[in-house]
Amino acid sequence: MVDKNLMHYVTVTGIVVKDGKFLIAKRAEWEKAFPNKWTVPGGKLEVLDYALRKKDTSEHWYNVLENLLKKEFMEEVGLEIQNIGYITSMIYIRSDKIPCLIVSLYAEPKTDRIKLCPALTDFKWVNLEEAKDYDLIEGIYEEMEILEKKLKTGKMDEWKGNNSLQ
Repeated sequence: MVDKNLMHYVTVTGIVVKDGKFLIAKRAEWEKAFPNKWTVPGGKLEVLDYALRKKDTSEHWYNVLENLLKKEFMEEVGLEIQNIGYITSMIYIRSDKIPCLIVSLYAEPKTDRIKLCPALTDFKWVNLEEAKDYDLIEGIYEEMEILEKKLKTGKMDEWKGNNSLQ
């Protein structure tokens, strides 16, 4: 039996940028978490996402999160991605009380054609100003702000949010 106090899920999400616009997608109304909210592609890391692969050193697998993000983009929106980079990370406590570490990444599309999976009902390419008009999952807009600054200035800010301890 696994002690739930020691258990975490690891998840990646990705913001894809093309011509100064970000790809967002709408979750289906029947989705358990965040129904009808706009989001970015991503998914949970599973052991089989790396364990069936040959190790990159005698003891390690590299690019695990990057490969997971590539897989999730293909599954969710049918898009190949490249030039993956880091934005931020956070912890989300799921409804079953298991913490989920979410690593937010960004990438560029390799292809243009979007093909949504059944869990997503719509997609848009939006700039930062247009993103304000969509009911995004909390935090995604701020991640887009961080990424836009990085793309314009080369500098990556940390998450500021509304934490009164900062």
